[in-house]
Amino acid sequence: MRITPRKGRLVTVAALAAVLGLASPAWAVPSNTTVTATPQTAEVGTPVQLEATVDCPADPTGGLGVTFFDGSTLLDTVPVGANGQADYTATFTTTGTHTITAAYNGNAQCDASNNTTTVQVTSAPTPPGPPSGLCLLACGALINFSVGDINNTVYTTGQKYRNRIEPHWH
Repeated sequence: MRITPRKGRLVTVAALAAVLGLASPAWAVPSNTTVTATPQTAEVGTPVQLEATVDCPADPTGGLGVTFFDGSTLLDTVPVGANGQADYTATFTTTGTHTITAAYNGNAQCDASNNTTTVQVTSAPTPPGPPSGLCLLACGALINFSVGDINNTVYTTGQKYRNRIEPHWH
């Protein structure tokens, strides 16, 4: 057989395809990833549990695990457990809607897959202000005092009455 430049390229491409075909691992099966956030609505600084579940007919463990993102910000990569789950606890510092992506990175048996959910983050409630006026000292517990026994003797038309008042304010 005589190899011309055109036939030479065809032979080279066929040989390269044969080598790559032999070197490539078997095709991985499709996987499906779901992600949940508990709670779905949280205040700034409140921990939120993110849970990714990888469903694959083969074993989804091993490989690079699941990478969690908040928008385009990488949160962390965690391994997939024997139950197909990967868990991460996030604490958000900004208010608004956070789009969480759980990206399963795949392994030799399972293809990569991903899923998203949202977490609504609100500001922490403002603590109530102190009461106004005279109550500021007593009601706001800035002063803690107790009044001891008060004895009062009253004389009316020849009779003596004794009243004992014992208020206790705290």
